[in-house]
Amino acid sequence: MTWVAAVAALRARREPGTLVTVATVRGHAPRRAGAKLVVGQSETWGSIGGGNIEAVAIDRARELSVTPDPEPELMEFALNDKVTSRHGVQCCGGVVTVLLEPLPVVQSVAVFGVGHVGLELARILARHDLDLHLIDTRPDVLTEERLGVLADPVAQVHVHHTPLLPEEVLTELPSGTHVLIMTHDHAEDAALCDTALRTTTLGSIGLIGSAAKWARFRQRLATEGGHDPGAIDRIKTPVGIAGIAGKEPATIAVSIAADLLRTFERERG
Repeated sequence: MTWVAAVAALRARREPGTLVTVATVRGHAPRRAGAKLVVGQSETWGSIGGGNIEAVAIDRARELSVTPDPEPELMEFALNDKVTSRHGVQCCGGVVTVLLEPLPVVQSVAVFGVGHVGLELARILARHDLDLHLIDTRPDVLTEERLGVLADPVAQVHVHHTPLLPEEVLTELPSGTHVLIMTHDHAEDAALCDTALRTTTLGSIGLIGSAAKWARFRQRLATEGGHDPGAIDRIKTPVGIAGIAGKEPATIAVSIAADLLRTFERERG
């Protein structure tokens, strides 16, 4: 497997990892600058030369993978028999600098309802490195032509057409996915809220709508759904940053996206 494919595989598995690259070489060394190694939790792909260099780099890479918000770092190795090494001696005679770049698990966001606000929100979120799930019951809002505004995204975009039971998608989402509920149908929104509260693997849950809508939902979730007040409080509504009163879809979307990014920062903290 190439290092590019290995990085993609880690992302698909939602497993943290580290990309290790030979950055500079002075003198003799096992590999040239540019050699790469991808380190996962239990597997590695590629090689930066084996021996002490590789073993120490793997140890440090796995330490980085469990470090909150890790930063890239450089490690230097002098390859001579005078250097005490953790995993044996390499006496090629050169000096090697290795760059370790963390590959953390990206955030995952699910937008239920790709109407005017949902599409504007998707346009913003698609410019960020995350997994973006777009779910709707209406095939006409998920056409390639309409979603063409999401061309060349930074995010990995997953489109789900769910004509019958969109709430079933909730149980299939990656653990920790942040959910935003904004469909065209209040009954659909209510069903999604109920299922979201029963799905313990989700991240934050946001609901778009008025205070009157939420009052009805809150009563229904308590009486018909059997949810206690503490569980119901998992749902944030209205979504977005308080004080932004504009009702244009793009304005609402910017407010919601900014609030979501703030949630990401709190998680990293």
